[in-house]
Formats: sequence, structure tokens, C-alpha cells
Amino acid sequence: MKSVSIKYSDLKYNVGKIVCVGKNYKEHAEELGGTLPEFPLIFLKPPSAIIFSGEKVIHPSFTENLHYEAELVLLIGEDVSKADLETSEKAIIGYTIGLDMTARDVQFDLSKKGNPWTISKCFDTSAILTDFVLKKNYQLTLDEKIILKVNGEIKQNCELNKMVFKPAQIVQYISGIMALEKGDLIYTGTPAGVGRVVKGDKIEAEVTSIARLNTEIV
Repeated sequence: MKSVSIKYSDLKYNVGKIVCVGKNYKEHAEELGGTLPEFPLIFLKPPSAIIFSGEKVIHPSFTENLHYEAELVLLIGEDVSKADLETSEKAIIGYTIGLDMTARDVQFDLSKKGNPWTISKCFDTSAILTDFVLKKNYQLTLDEKIILKVNGEIKQNCELNKMVFKPAQIVQYISGIMALEKGDLIYTGTPAGVGRVVKGDKIEAEVTSIARLNTEIV
């Protein structure tokens, strides 16, 4: 079982499920050729996909177009089901930066055929994380930025307030469909600027004032 650590603490949380939100930034939806959704578009990643900052992403043999997606990640601290907005906010106990690695060519090909694109998102090493910051130690303002660099060059740079659905709204929506449990993680979507990486590329990503991570494609 994978677990995540908390900054400035010995606390660890065993990860249950990872729920991810797609197309949660207008410019990213547009760069993928889509429109903004009316409600959060969600998919799952398995905890087995998790690696941590400093570990390496293994480039899958089945894709020629591996993409990075930097995202704010939420840590759920209590079980919630069909929560209202206030309860949803309280259920979020921590934040960090995460990478959702995506086999983009596989995703597009399967989507065109009307098939599930699970394999494009769920392969080993496709979810990169670092330590979480507890809400009691840092109050999110949404003025923070997601910044991602590949080999030192900035590729993504966007304020969290550009999210279409904000963190509590996302929790509320998901909890209305499936129960969220202590230790579950939510990837809240990536801004524009996603792109291809190849073996040897080095990635640095951060949510300003909260957390940073780094990895390399091998």
C-alpha cells in the first residue's frame, strides 16, 4: 500500500483511490481541442502508479507521445458522501503538487474509437507526488501558481484561480457520485502548456508557496 507524507510532521496517510479531474482550465481544454465541461470530468488512477519526487518516470513502451500535466493535489482527511460545500471544504486537509503523466497518443486514439482510455493514464510511475502541506499550516488562496519546467524551460505557468471548478466544488461533486475516504487523493486538473517529454528530460514542478517536485524520464 502506498502512503503519502506530511511536511513538518511524522504523519502518513495510506492512499485509497486517486480521483483526477480533466479539462478544469479553459486554455487547457482549448489546447486539447475540446470545450469546457458543465461538470467536473473525472477518471481514476491506481495507487500503484504513485512515485515520489526524486524518483524516475519510466517511459511506457506503448506510447510515442508521453505528456506531463502539473496539478494541485488535494488530500482527503475524513470520509464524506453526498457532502455539501461546507463539509467538502472541511474534508480537504492538505495540498501538494502532482504530475499526471499521460500517454496522449493512446488517449486520443482510444477516444476516437469510443473506447475507455484507462491505459493512457494508469501505467506505473504515472502519478508523481511530494509531501503534503496541511491546511492548518497553510491556507490556500488560489493566487498560488502552478509552474512546470522541462530541462529548465518554463512550460506551464498559471494561477490556481483559473480553475473552472474550485477544490470544494470538486469534492462536493465527487462525493455525490462515490464516497471519498480518508487518504484519498484528488488531482484537480492541469493548466495549458502540456507537452511531450522523452527519455532524459528533467521535470521540475511546483505550486508556489506549497510544494515542489522533480523527476526524470528514463
